[in-house]
Amino acid sequence: MQRQEERLIGKKTDEVNVNESIRAKQVRLIASDGSQLGIMDTRDALATAAREGLDLVEVAPNADPPVCRVMDYGKFKYQASKKAQESKKKSKAIQLKEIRLRPNTEEHDLDFKIRNAKKFLEKRDRVKVSVLFRGREMSHMDVGYTLLKKMADDVVEVGTVEQPPTREGWRLTMVLVPK
Repeated sequence: MQRQEERLIGKKTDEVNVNESIRAKQVRLIASDGSQLGIMDTRDALATAAREGLDLVEVAPNADPPVCRVMDYGKFKYQASKKAQESKKKSKAIQLKEIRLRPNTEEHDLDFKIRNAKKFLEKRDRVKVSVLFRGREMSHMDVGYTLLKKMADDVVEVGTVEQPPTREGWRLTMVLVPK
């Protein structure tokens, strides 16, 4: 009963059958040097792997018959983990930084925030610029569009507008991306 449930549920993608856990009667065998040895009984394939002092690993369990390879499974798993670790180290997660403004933000404060936006864009981060409105300020949305246009014009040498200014309730937002 439990075996049927395992088949229905399936197994994790990183789990593979090795040596005695291979349940197929016949397998297509690939030698350790990459040459194909053909279709044979699983017991014979296990004996071939044991003669070489290596493991029999099921690499394509859904094929008919399943494809197995003679290899050192421990070494294979170690190299796969190292490769995954190396690719993870090389990739850099792009962050989304947010800069908030108000419609009555003074010129000096705006210049300061533009300078910060330029720094973020030079560090290859995306920048979300928001203008927040409250109360009576909502009737002066054009001031917010003007602020966002000035911001986009001042950072044009390091970034471009990915998402133009859009209204979301009581705020205007714009997204800038590095060039």
